[in-house]
Amino acid sequence: MNYILLSATLIAGAFFGFIIRKFLVSKRLKSAEIKAEHILSEAKQKAKDAILEAKDKSLLVIEEAKKEEKERRQQLQEMENRMAKRESLFDKKILEIEENKQQVLNAKQQLEKSRAEIQKIKEDQLAKLEKIATLSQEEAKEVLIKNTEARMKDELMHRMRKLEDQATEELEGRAKEILSTVIERCAAPHTVETTTTAVNLPNEEMKGRIIGREGRNIKTIEQLTGVEIIIDDTPESILISAFNPIRRQLAKRALEKLMADGRIHPGRIEETVQQAKKDLAIDIKKAGEEAVYKAGVIGLDTKLIQVLGRLKYRTSYGQNQLQHAIEVSHLAGLLAAELKADVNICKKGGLLHDIGKALDHEIQGSHPDIGYDLMKKFGLPEEVAYLSVAHHENHPKTLEGIVVKIADAISGSRPGARRDSFEEYIQRLTELEDTAKSFAGVEKVYAIQAGREIRVFVSPEAMDDYQANTLARDIANKIENDLKYPGEIKVTVIREKRITEYAR
Repeated sequence: MNYILLSATLIAGAFFGFIIRKFLVSKRLKSAEIKAEHILSEAKQKAKDAILEAKDKSLLVIEEAKKEEKERRQQLQEMENRMAKRESLFDKKILEIEENKQQVLNAKQQLEKSRAEIQKIKEDQLAKLEKIATLSQEEAKEVLIKNTEARMKDELMHRMRKLEDQATEELEGRAKEILSTVIERCAAPHTVETTTTAVNLPNEEMKGRIIGREGRNIKTIEQLTGVEIIIDDTPESILISAFNPIRRQLAKRALEKLMADGRIHPGRIEETVQQAKKDLAIDIKKAGEEAVYKAGVIGLDTKLIQVLGRLKYRTSYGQNQLQHAIEVSHLAGLLAAELKADVNICKKGGLLHDIGKALDHEIQGSHPDIGYDLMKKFGLPEEVAYLSVAHHENHPKTLEGIVVKIADAISGSRPGARRDSFEEYIQRLTELEDTAKSFAGVEKVYAIQAGREIRVFVSPEAMDDYQANTLARDIANKIENDLKYPGEIKVTVIREKRITEYAR
């Protein structure tokens, strides 16, 4: 009974719950429909507002576009008006140009006509002048030129002398200042050297021992060293003769070693000569290294330094060539610093400028060319190798070449640096005078100041001052091209006319 009641209660509760739920759902649906209708009405209202707003904006855009189009039309109209005005101006200009062109053509025609008339008048006048003067136009021109030249020659010579004096004074003053400064800073001692060929003997008996039985000792020495040994009546002395100074030095060292040892025979001579060669090679290398160190030059090949050391036994006019090379290097460096040239190139080129003399007894050619090829062979740059050639050129191509040429001249022309033999000295003075005498109009020539100046006397009737000036330059050029001499030679041409009258 309870179960039935409970079931009936449950069924009744479920039914009432269903009815209540249905009521609530219907109520919610109705509320949702109301909300939806409200939202839809709001959306429609917003859409209407948006459409209205869009229409307003489109109207504004259309109005602005119409306004811009109107402004552009106005601008285009203004541009068209300006273009029309310009075209009209251009048309006027073209017309004016055409008119001016025509006027120019007319003026040109008139000018040509006037020129022809003037030419005809000129020809008529020239014909009259030729008839009056009995000279043709070319003859009259030649006479006028000669008269003008004669009048202007004295004035020209005066101006030339004035300019030369001014330039010479300024340049000599500056040059003396630079050279005096450089020479003072490089005051190296000088002693004149001659090639050593004499070997002193301890006694006269040593001559016989050097000669040996049937001359075998002296023949062996001459064969191994490549020299000629002269044994004469000179007491306690013999002479070594050879063109190569290295061979002379080798023979001298070998003989001194043999005399000190006392054993002189072919076998001992061979050993001594070999030892002397080694000692000489070491001495040459040491001399080259010392020279490089004194000059402050770096970066040279070892073999090139050894070749440089050979200059220790080479002389020129009595001057030791290794000392000369070191001095030229110092002078070139100082001059380069004064003249704003490359100091390193000048010092290196000054040290090696005469290196060709170390091999000129063994290689054919002049020492400048030998030196140039040698420096190029050992990888030195062109500007350094060129200095070997430049110091013998009249007009070096580079400033460094001029500097080394000047330094070489300073070193060679210092008092006591070089000397000639008496025969060479007389021959050089004779050649100098004969060179000047070869020119026409020269009466007398005198070489003075040990050949450093030459005075040339010319006939005053044979040439004037202008020709004398030209003669001095020609003589100087011929001396430079034909003769060899240390330093420089001053050429003075003297044109003097003396008129003597006696009052009795």
